[in-house]
Amino acid sequence: MKRPLDGIVVVALEHAIAAPLATRHLADNGARVIKIERPGSGDFARAYDQRVRGLASHFVWTNRGKESVTLDLKHAQALPVLHRLLSRADVLVQNLAPGAAARLGLDAAAIHRINPRAIVCGVSGYGEGGPYRDKKAYDLLIQAEAGFLSITGSEGDMAKSGISIADIAGGMYAYSGILNALLLRERTGHGSSIEVSLLDCLAEWMGYPLYYASDGAAQPARTGAMHATIYPYGPFQAGDGKTVMIAIQNEREWALFCDKVLGAPQLALDPRFDSNAKRSGNRLELAPIVRERLAQLPAADLIALLDAASIANASVNTVEGLREHPQLRARERWTEVASPAGPLPALRPPPLSDAYAQAMGNIPALGEHTDGVLAWLGYGASEIAALRAGGLI
Repeated sequence: MKRPLDGIVVVALEHAIAAPLATRHLADNGARVIKIERPGSGDFARAYDQRVRGLASHFVWTNRGKESVTLDLKHAQALPVLHRLLSRADVLVQNLAPGAAARLGLDAAAIHRINPRAIVCGVSGYGEGGPYRDKKAYDLLIQAEAGFLSITGSEGDMAKSGISIADIAGGMYAYSGILNALLLRERTGHGSSIEVSLLDCLAEWMGYPLYYASDGAAQPARTGAMHATIYPYGPFQAGDGKTVMIAIQNEREWALFCDKVLGAPQLALDPRFDSNAKRSGNRLELAPIVRERLAQLPAADLIALLDAASIANASVNTVEGLREHPQLRARERWTEVASPAGPLPALRPPPLSDAYAQAMGNIPALGEHTDGVLAWLGYGASEIAALRAGGLI
């Protein structure tokens, strides 16, 4: 079975989440991803926790399908090895500390002298240039700088995202940027350089609140799990204590909700609530009316009424509930991948294609592929043994 990135060689000087997530998607779609790790310890995400049969949850999630090669980037002999590897690579992805790639002689200009067709992707917190260029950046810090924390949480109490959204945004923009660069190379024959800033990525995702607060208007308020500007849109407690998420998107749905679910068709005509702007602005008056009526229904009955009226709704799941979700099971979204700890469950990534199945490769042990990759580069067994004895690998 052919995959779209078969034959593409990616070198990854990466750690943590953003860059590894991008390269994992490249591996899933057929690319050969050679992950360079520090001898002895490797990607520091390997040590985040031991929740997956002794392996780290973040590492398992973002590193399947890669070849792990140990190489001390600060060693005097590291650069010749890297240059030999990069001369055969299509893509370099790095999220080293600010300025580290240039200090190592691995900036885009240097790499293009070795390999003009290479695509060089750098992922950083704040990007090249500007007053924040050298500032360290982690996911939660970017959530703060991007204004995300100012609109997330409850009134008077900020809350971070429960997942690393800045890193995920950066990883997915790096992935799509690399795919675009590969397409461009097919047309021009030349490589290119891609710069991905986590702040840029999360600022893009903050587009709606940026526009909503135009011309000095107030920004969206923190409203917990309730939508800040649409009502009713959020969690409501049913009569049996379970929580159901309800989303009203337009006036037709509001009328159906009042009639078929609340049993109060006249409420849709109430001038305090006859548009979303009024419902959102007057939610302190509307909320008790809605909650009182919903409290008379068990969650299963409420969901049945909502479904019958074509009102969008959802159960409030736990992580375990997601793992056992009947929709994921029915669509065969789960498979297994091999790892140093044995077979592990893994979700097949979106999107689905009718032309190929994604690779779903193994989770690599630290340095598992070092000798094989060096041999591919032309190093003999005695040379590899010498490199190991010298502490390079």
